[in-house]
Amino acid sequence: DDLGLAVANSLAAVRAGARQVEGCINGIGERAGNAALEEVVMALRVRRDLLDVTTGIDSRKILGVSRLVRDITGLMVQPNKAIVGKNAFAHEAGIHQHGILNERTTYEIMAPQDVGFTTSNLVLGKHSGRHALRERLVMLGYELTDEQLAGVFADFKVLCDKKKEIYDGDLHSLMTQSQSQSRTQKLLPFELTELVFSGGSEAIAEASVSLKVYAGCGLEADTGSDAIALGGPDDMMEVSSTSSGDGPVNAAIEAIKSCAGADDVVLDSYLIAAVTPGSDAQGEVHIKIRHKEQLFHGKSAHTDVVVASARAFVDALNKAKVLYADEPAATATGEGQ
Repeated sequence: DDLGLAVANSLAAVRAGARQVEGCINGIGERAGNAALEEVVMALRVRRDLLDVTTGIDSRKILGVSRLVRDITGLMVQPNKAIVGKNAFAHEAGIHQHGILNERTTYEIMAPQDVGFTTSNLVLGKHSGRHALRERLVMLGYELTDEQLAGVFADFKVLCDKKKEIYDGDLHSLMTQSQSQSRTQKLLPFELTELVFSGGSEAIAEASVSLKVYAGCGLEADTGSDAIALGGPDDMMEVSSTSSGDGPVNAAIEAIKSCAGADDVVLDSYLIAAVTPGSDAQGEVHIKIRHKEQLFHGKSAHTDVVVASARAFVDALNKAKVLYADEPAATATGEGQ
């Protein structure tokens, strides 16, 4: 896609007889990226009159897959991205809104539902029950067992206590965190249990952190002062630290590094965005850390961006620690074995 023509070239090839198209979700790839698969799929569907081919892809899953790739890679999708951008089916101008209300196809050549969007924004609140939550998640493309629903519903209720209005974006965020936890819950060396912070325009920011350190994967946890010998897979101890920094986020990250013995970890990138509209919106934080010349991505969302940042950092740190768990741990003197 070096000239922004990957999708156009792919469609031209199909029209000329090609019957296989290489593409990537969100157009991710080397240099400027590859052909955005979602754009090719929907172009073939919308202009079947010109191309007369079909694919076996369920287009209603496109948005969910796009967001999953975004969450895993930490590569954000620009708002005006075709098909999956959050503004792809948004209409602000009066003439657009009038046209849509009278005839949708005036400004939309495909329905939002065709790619996984829904037509409503505010969907649930603190008085909503499990059935309503399940129905809404099914509409968003999530199929849950009763056990999975119970876990998500508990998180949903907690969020309802912090936010008056729950949007689709909030539900996507809840599901992403729930699925991430279920995939890795038996492998996590570190768990953030407490975060207290202070700061201000004229005050030095400080943060106090408590981490649960698990044996996990045979990991020995170096807390920065002594190596914790964790023998069995259920061994655990709690470690606390207080640090100052250039703002509460920096202070929280430094305190976590001290607790986890992660002085060699470097924060490579930090990105925060609002999940939904409103001053009470969740802040979604994406963090990349560099550990032993490799990058690890962490993500979390919370109505408090400092808490979201701390959880995202721990998420990235867990991925790095799990990967290197089989390596010799540092001794109490800090020397490698």
